[in-house]
Amino acid sequence: MTMAVHIWWVVLCAVALLNILAWGVSARVLARRHAHFFSAPQHRQRRWLLWLSAAYVAGCAFRSFLPRIDLERICLAQSGLSNMMVGRSVATVAELCFIAQCALLLHQAGSRTESRFVVMVSWLLIPIILVAEGASWYAILSTNYFGHVLENSIWTFSAALLLASFIFLWPHSDRPQRHFLAAMMIFAIGYIAFMTNIDVPMYWSRWSADLAAGTKYLSLSQGIVDASQPCVVNFNWAIWREEIPWMTLYFTVAVWVSIALAHVPGWVNGSSKRPMDQHGAKFNKPLK
Repeated sequence: MTMAVHIWWVVLCAVALLNILAWGVSARVLARRHAHFFSAPQHRQRRWLLWLSAAYVAGCAFRSFLPRIDLERICLAQSGLSNMMVGRSVATVAELCFIAQCALLLHQAGSRTESRFVVMVSWLLIPIILVAEGASWYAILSTNYFGHVLENSIWTFSAALLLASFIFLWPHSDRPQRHFLAAMMIFAIGYIAFMTNIDVPMYWSRWSADLAAGTKYLSLSQGIVDASQPCVVNFNWAIWREEIPWMTLYFTVAVWVSIALAHVPGWVNGSSKRPMDQHGAKFNKPLK
């Protein structure tokens, strides 16, 4: 079954290259739309979203080329960049950039629609994910799976906050915005379902097994030394079987969402109360 892991890795690398190409196309499209669709402030925001997406795409590409299982110190390629400290650092930056994209969009939409709840969520997202990243670092350095239970539970809670924000924005949105919100609701619901039924229970079962076995965890200093060592290359299907589903979704669907966020329709002040033309259609004024 090691061949199956090889094939999965090759596909993951190919998708990473396509994602980089897709980001380049996204940047070109955004540059062409600048003069015709966006005001100067709008364009500056879109550029922020684009560059935050670049960091996320690059981070996911790095992790696609050098996949690893952190607590087990296992990877598929031996190199100077394959240790857990480097990999987790790249993941931390990438994940903070992704949540910053969400926070930036929510803040703009919440401010323009005067939704206090949406604005509040936009301010909470980054601090919440900083706590999740801290839990992830704790898991990797200590080899305690409870850190991953906490990390992924926090991410699930953040997705629930995003879903609630999309629901709050729905009455204040026009048709293009609702198309975006509907897609994001599907993404959020699917993510929450996956995390609550597969990902979090997986780490919970591993933590429970360690507790039953009386596993001793590493101290901070021991963990830093251990996580800085080269990983062990292993293509055993039994080891990667539970990791492949979340990694595949993470490095594909989540990346595509990140790239698309720079192109979502913007909200304007009182967007649900725009004047209508004689046919009953709302004017789509540019964001100022």
